[in-house]
Amino acid sequence: MIFETMEQEDYEQMVFCQDQSTGLKAIICIHDTTLGPALGGCRVRNDYASEEEAIEDAMNLARGMTYKNAAAGLDLGGGKTVVLGSPNKEDEEAFYRALGRYVHTLNGRYYTAEDVGTSEHEMNLIHKETPYVCGTSKSFGSAGNPSPMTAYGIYIAMKRTALEQFNGESLEGKTVAVQGVGHVSYELCRLLHEDGVKLIVTDINKDNAQRAVDEFNATFVEPDDIFSVEADIFAPCALGGILNDDTIPQLKVKAICGSANNQLKDENRHSQMLEEKGILYAPDYIVNSGGVINTADELNGYNETRAKESIEDIDKIVKHIFDIAKEQHKTPLEASQHFAETRLKQMSHIQDIRK
Repeated sequence: MIFETMEQEDYEQMVFCQDQSTGLKAIICIHDTTLGPALGGCRVRNDYASEEEAIEDAMNLARGMTYKNAAAGLDLGGGKTVVLGSPNKEDEEAFYRALGRYVHTLNGRYYTAEDVGTSEHEMNLIHKETPYVCGTSKSFGSAGNPSPMTAYGIYIAMKRTALEQFNGESLEGKTVAVQGVGHVSYELCRLLHEDGVKLIVTDINKDNAQRAVDEFNATFVEPDDIFSVEADIFAPCALGGILNDDTIPQLKVKAICGSANNQLKDENRHSQMLEEKGILYAPDYIVNSGGVINTADELNGYNETRAKESIEDIDKIVKHIFDIAKEQHKTPLEASQHFAETRLKQMSHIQDIRK
């Protein structure tokens, strides 16, 4: 069954990692290395209902990284690490160093980095066993915490989305509903607040949401109510699958632009539902690509100015995707997939010429 699923979307490799002494259980999934070594973060979650759910998440995220890296113009493929459960405090170093050894066995086919549940601290531990890791502390010569740059990319994408959907109007005076106020979306809220945006926020961690209320004059709503609030733009910044049969009919917004991966429960069905409701959807893997653009810059010797300039190109990419969608009568998701797949095919052809 696993091989059949891998074959359907042409996945290259799945590595199952286990270390009995620390309790490590992890999955490293490499989707595609056409453009170069796979780059994708290390996600740690304690709430997977089953191993099958974790495998599915790893595969979806790895495939998303292929499209994200391709669309961002990076010479990198797509991969992801999913860790089932976090370590006890006393096992933490050995836990992540064991994971680092597994990453190292791939010999540079895959670079890991920060994601949900990990930070510079965990990347530093992984780095003790392998050089194939990004997002370590700045003392290692890396970019450090990618959250501000990820947020900056989302902000750039949201400005372009607003220009597209609201007849050239800026974000100033608009209302944005933000689901989840973690590290990335806190920085996004700060940028939006400075731009004169009214914020409506929610988070299952009420302390996170309260921080936005206190610092950015945001309005708090309960998590289940965020889908039905009156707003101009909805920014999903938590986990995936939240745009579905139940939530889309509740939406009272004109555009969606947020940081969460795999926002659409069913890509084809739910992107079409949004289109029919007149809601402009900015594809998530384009919108949140600022983090990976920033991280990828480490591979060339990190330069913050260069990384930020590359992130600002998200504006052009989002505009191009919206233009393709209009010209070819596609949804923005279909247009973004076409854009990424075209680059993959072009680069694959170049590699064939080199041979």
